[in-house]
Amino acid sequence: MISTQSVKRNDEYDYEFTVCTFVTRHDEYEEMLASFELNGFNNTNSEFLYIDNSTQNELDCYEGINTFLQKAKGRYIIICHQDIVLIEHGYDHLLEKIKEIQRLDPKWAILSNAGCQTIRHISMHLRQGGDKDYREKLLPLKSITIDEHFIVVKNSANLAMSGDLNGFHMYGTDICLIADILGYNTYIIDFFLMHKSHGNPNESFIQSKANLIKKYDHALRGRFLRTTITKFYTGGNGLARWFWRSTFGNFIARKYYKHFRSKAYFKPKDSL
Repeated sequence: MISTQSVKRNDEYDYEFTVCTFVTRHDEYEEMLASFELNGFNNTNSEFLYIDNSTQNELDCYEGINTFLQKAKGRYIIICHQDIVLIEHGYDHLLEKIKEIQRLDPKWAILSNAGCQTIRHISMHLRQGGDKDYREKLLPLKSITIDEHFIVVKNSANLAMSGDLNGFHMYGTDICLIADILGYNTYIIDFFLMHKSHGNPNESFIQSKANLIKKYDHALRGRFLRTTITKFYTGGNGLARWFWRSTFGNFIARKYYKHFRSKAYFKPKDSL
């Protein structure tokens, strides 16, 4: 006789956090780990996973993050750069901020400390480049993209990276778009740390941006759909896409968000 097993929603995890990092410099990674340990993360409440790209690129960020997401045993998955240092907030503070967002919006899936709400609004809450502090006063803020240096993913959201993208750039935007399509939201929260780099928009970044645009132009294209019992049209509009990418359309969008949608508009309503 075939054996069966009843399953329920998974509420049990081995750890609160899984901390995932791509490592190219082990000395920098050790400094990052030391700052985590100093601020409350340890092998009892967290697991620490890494991909060793120090001698060659074993995995890029898209395939690598998918591997992290599949293997993580933590309730929350931190995907971070090796060049961050926890200088102000730690384990208890991050849990507190997660609980705040969970109360405000149970459909959250991604948190960070830097990102954007619109074409105009940027929110940063960190020490950038090791010497310049940015402190956003309106946190938390719902966002459409996040910076890749520090990402918190809710494990139960079952997110994944695009299978048709690759490289080491734009993966923060990709996972935010995936979350949005799946019905989840992204927030910038008060978790202040130091990111030693200013970023590097090199040729590979430009190519990754072009690849992401091409992918989502296709993925979100307008189309007729038909099932066995119905048919309908869904999707975007090519003319609208052309207009909002033009210089004039860009100008109109920025003016709209300046005068009619301030950054405070994106705060969860009962936190105002």
